[in-house]
Amino acid sequence: MLTQEQLSKYKEEGCLAIPGFLDEATVKLLNDEIVKLTNDLDLSTHPMTKFTTSEDGEDKHVGDDYFINSSDKIHYFFEVDAVDSNGKLTKPKDKSINKIGHGLHFLNDKFNSITTTKEIAEICKQLGYKDPRALQSMVIIKQPEIGGKVPPHQDGEFLYSDPLSCTGFWFALEDCTLTNGCLRYLPGSHKKHPVRKRFIKDFEKDGTKFIDTETLEDYDFSKEKEASKEEEDSYVTVEIPAGTLVLIHNSVMHKSERNTSSKSRNAYTFHIVEGESEYDNKNWLQVPPGIPSGTQNFTKIFQSV
Repeated sequence: MLTQEQLSKYKEEGCLAIPGFLDEATVKLLNDEIVKLTNDLDLSTHPMTKFTTSEDGEDKHVGDDYFINSSDKIHYFFEVDAVDSNGKLTKPKDKSINKIGHGLHFLNDKFNSITTTKEIAEICKQLGYKDPRALQSMVIIKQPEIGGKVPPHQDGEFLYSDPLSCTGFWFALEDCTLTNGCLRYLPGSHKKHPVRKRFIKDFEKDGTKFIDTETLEDYDFSKEKEASKEEEDSYVTVEIPAGTLVLIHNSVMHKSERNTSSKSRNAYTFHIVEGESEYDNKNWLQVPPGIPSGTQNFTKIFQSV
């Protein structure tokens, strides 16, 4: 359980690191599982989907069928700089993968074993959840020298509910440092930065896009550029050892820089939403795809209590 001091810090800052949450044996078990998952990847049948993010909205975020229909599967996404113009890998596949997701929390026993636990359930209770549901999980790898940066964002943009209820559980499986792209967050931003945009499925173009949460029109990224520049110096770095759990509030601004080191940065993360909140069919992720929107098919966290 969280101490009162930890709980207060999380509520005040919107982000909390808990060192030693996973022991060394569990960290090794999960890293070994990442190797196994990587070895299982058959490149001959892969569409070579790259995981891309956009800092200003001008470049398209990943949004092909392989991505959109990954909520109940184990799919693989590559670093942008690991794929050439002909769709061929420029590095070995174990040095090219950016992300594996998004159904690890119920499809893989090793990752399920740290997702639906009494410890996680107790933390959810302390955070005020009545019926927390896990709906997205993924291994995130910042590959040596090519691991891309992730621009400032809020998790509530990608997993939107009414009311907002998303919390990220982010586990460091390798040491996270300034040079290999550790997390950075803006303390207290969850109190002053409402979620103004949503990442949704584009039903007209069969892709994805960002819309304004109020107008539901395409989001205008130009209005947030200046604010981002002004706040840059206020970001806090989260340099942490392997085994650390980081809790991330749905509205806190966070990001990470490019991995410029010779060491990788493995992590596992899953997200939860309140089962009693509304999760509509605009969200890009539906579990499983094609069924009526809602939380009834998401994984119950309190099942293990």
